[in-house]
Amino acid sequence: MKIALLQINPVIGDFSGNAALIRKEALRAKEMGAQLAIFPELALCGYPPLDYLEHASFLQAQNTHLDGLIKEIRGIAVLCGIISRSQAHQGKPLHNTALLFRDGETLHASHKKLLPTYDVFDESRYFQPGTSSQFFCLDGLNLGLTICEDLFNDIDAFPGQPYATDPVAELKAHHDLDLLINIAASPFTMGKQHQRHQLFAAISRKYGVPLLYCNQVGGQDSILFDGTSLAFDGQGRLCGQADSFGQDLLLVDSNHLTPVAKQPVDKMTALHDGLVMGTRDYVRKCGFSKVLLGLSGGIDSALTCVLACQALGPENVLGVALPSPYSSPGSLADARRLAETLGIRFEILPINALFDSCKQSLAPLFAGYPEDVTEQNIQARIRGVLLMALANKYRALLLTTGNKSELAVGYCTLYGDMSGGLAVISDVPKMLVYELSRYVNREQEIIPATTLSKPPSAELAPNQRDQDDLPPYEVLDPILAAYLEEHKSIAEIVKLGFAEEVVRDVVRRIKTNEHKRKQAAMGLKVTSKAFGFGRRYPTAEGFQG
Repeated sequence: MKIALLQINPVIGDFSGNAALIRKEALRAKEMGAQLAIFPELALCGYPPLDYLEHASFLQAQNTHLDGLIKEIRGIAVLCGIISRSQAHQGKPLHNTALLFRDGETLHASHKKLLPTYDVFDESRYFQPGTSSQFFCLDGLNLGLTICEDLFNDIDAFPGQPYATDPVAELKAHHDLDLLINIAASPFTMGKQHQRHQLFAAISRKYGVPLLYCNQVGGQDSILFDGTSLAFDGQGRLCGQADSFGQDLLLVDSNHLTPVAKQPVDKMTALHDGLVMGTRDYVRKCGFSKVLLGLSGGIDSALTCVLACQALGPENVLGVALPSPYSSPGSLADARRLAETLGIRFEILPINALFDSCKQSLAPLFAGYPEDVTEQNIQARIRGVLLMALANKYRALLLTTGNKSELAVGYCTLYGDMSGGLAVISDVPKMLVYELSRYVNREQEIIPATTLSKPPSAELAPNQRDQDDLPPYEVLDPILAAYLEEHKSIAEIVKLGFAEEVVRDVVRRIKTNEHKRKQAAMGLKVTSKAFGFGRRYPTAEGFQG
C-alpha cells in the first residue's frame, strides 16, 4: 500500500482553513498514487486547543467541517486526528482521537491512551484516555494505530515507565501487525529529533514491524513543532524522513520500504530554523505582518533582528537605536552596520533629553539618595515607552531581545527591555546566542564581528559590563542548565565543581525574579524546560534547596 504522511501546519480553531488544507493535501496524495493519507494529531482543530475544548461550539464547529471532509474526499482513505465525544458516563467528556474514513464512510476511531501532563502538556485536564488496543485491518493490511505519547512508554527506552501501560506492547501482544502508525503533535526541543529517531528505530526493530510517524509542523504560541515525519522498516532502518520546520508530504510504499541515509538536521540548523519558523508563525497567526525591535549594537538584538528578517523579510522589520548618555559610539555604529547589511529600515531616537527630564522630575523625591540601578531602569523604561508607541502607531509587533541567561537571573527591566509581544531568544542561553550568531555568519558576515567580540554590556552606566554583576556566562550557563533543566539541587551543582557562594547567588536570583518572568513576553521554547507555560513555580515561596 502506498501511504502519504502529510505534516501540515494548522491554525488552532481555523476549521475552514484547516479543512481546506486537509482536503487539498489528501487529494494531492491521491494524485501521487497513495491509498492512505495520514495527518497529524488533532490536525483538524490544531494542537493544543487548550480550554477551547470546554466550549461546546468548538466541537460543533469541528464536526461540521469533519462531516464535509468525510463526504467530499473520495478515492483515498484518510487517517486524521480529531476531537471526539466520549460515550462513557463517567470521566472526561472528550477523546483525543485518530479517525479513519474513506468514501463517505467512517471506518474506525482510535483514542489516545497515554495523556501527558508534564511540561507544556495538560491533556488529562480535557480528555478521557482510550482503553482498548487500537487496531484496524485496511485492505488486508493490519494497522496498529497510536497517538503521540502512546509511543513513548517502551520499557527498554523508559525503564521507569511513567505510565502503567504500554499501548505498543499491548497491540503486538494481541494482534499480528503489518504496520505501526503514530500520529503526533510532538514539540521540538534541541536534541529531541535524534532521541525520536533512536526510540522509533528501536521499537520497530524490537517488534519487527515497520513504523510510520506523522508529526505536526509549525509554531503555536511558545511551542515549536518540527515535523520531521519518519518511516522505519521492521529492522529499525530509516526509510523516509520529511522536512524539518516546513510542511511536507512523505510518500512510502509499505511493501517496498528502502533504507535511506538521511539524518536529523544538526543542532544549530535545527535551532535556527525552529526560531525562524516560530517567529514567522507567531507574528502571522496573531494577525501581524510587521515587527520592530530596539537595536542596541549588542549581540542579542543583532541575532533577534537577523531571525526576524529571515522569518518575515527585511521589508517588514524596523530597527530602532535609542542611545543614552552611556551608549558607546561603537555600539551605534554596529547597529547601523547590521541594519545596512540586512536592508531594514533603521531609525535613531536618542533618549538623553527624556532621561534628563525624568531625573529632574524625580530629583525632589530622590534627594539624599545616591544613584543606583533605579536610574539604569529609567533608561530601559524610556526605551520601552518609545518602542511600544512605535508598535502601536505602525500596527507592528514589538520583539524583545533578552536571552535565557538574563531572564533567569533577572538581568532585565520590567516595563523596559522586557516590553513587547514576543521574546524570540528568551529560551536561548547566552553562550548559545554566540554559537548561533556564528552559525548565522557561517557563509558571510551578517552580524558585525565587533558585535561578537566586545564584552557584553547593557550600557546603562559608565563602563558597565555584564560580568561586573554576574558570573561569567561560561560559568553561569552550566549552573542554570543544571538547576532549571536537570533539576539538580544546590549541593549537587556544587559537586560539579562550581563555587558554593556563586551557585547560591544564582539560585537566589532565579527565585527572586520569578515575578518578572510571569510578566514577560511569550518566548519560543527550544530547551527541555523553558520559562513560561511549561514551568510552574510559585512566586511567593521559601524553599532553600
